[in-house]
Amino acid sequence: MSPTDSHQDPLSPADAAHLLRARGLRKAFGGHEVLKSIDLTVGPGQVVALIGPSGSGKTTVLRSLNGLEIPDAGSVEVAGEVTVDFSGQVPKREIARLRDRSAMVFQHYNLFPHMTVLQNVIEGPVQVQKESRAEATAEAERLLARVGLADKRDSYPFQLSGGQQQRVGIVRALALRPQLLLFDEPTSALDPELVGDVLHVIKELADEGWTMVIVTHELAFARDVADEVVFMDDGVVVERGTPDVVLGNPGQERTRQFIRRLRPSL
Repeated sequence: MSPTDSHQDPLSPADAAHLLRARGLRKAFGGHEVLKSIDLTVGPGQVVALIGPSGSGKTTVLRSLNGLEIPDAGSVEVAGEVTVDFSGQVPKREIARLRDRSAMVFQHYNLFPHMTVLQNVIEGPVQVQKESRAEATAEAERLLARVGLADKRDSYPFQLSGGQQQRVGIVRALALRPQLLLFDEPTSALDPELVGDVLHVIKELADEGWTMVIVTHELAFARDVADEVVFMDDGVVVERGTPDVVLGNPGQERTRQFIRRLRPSL
């Protein structure tokens, strides 16, 4: 399935400049301000990698983009059709509309342990999108075959390796036919020998033109697949630009310090 197979309407020419636009996102937990007026724009088919030290706010940004986290201020617009303003009370139906446009792949898989692989994948399409079980099953089987897991459809998560569970997580996201894919450190919970399979699947999605925002610590991977790299620290965007610039010749000293510390991964 390619992005053009989405159940959503295609972008009109007026919307073509961006698929996602976040403006002025702020979020505090207790007295600690985690996000300090974050702006982010992602064009159709663009891959944006969010990098930065632990605690810099990357995951909070990602979760704010589809309403898993409710910002204290700011707005998120998707495809020029759904705009949620977080400056006041946000109706649940608006959050639901925002979530309908994107799908999240979590760091720790978040598969339902009591469900088989197939049941995990079809749960969203059947229960949320009211797709027929037969149609959802056929699509799930096709997607599982695509990532090399056709023979695991009746397995339970505990019977799978971490890499296999994460590939199921990706399939579960794709089965929702989103316009936007969000990845939260998709390889950080994996043993090193399992990382490659997951990154290969994500790179294939990038090559197919999926719009993605990826929080990652895999800098070499970000260099290979991202159109833009955004470096965050202490709740602000310190630097953004092409991978060659941000990872190869950063303009900010804080970025240079971060890159030098992780230079072995490049």
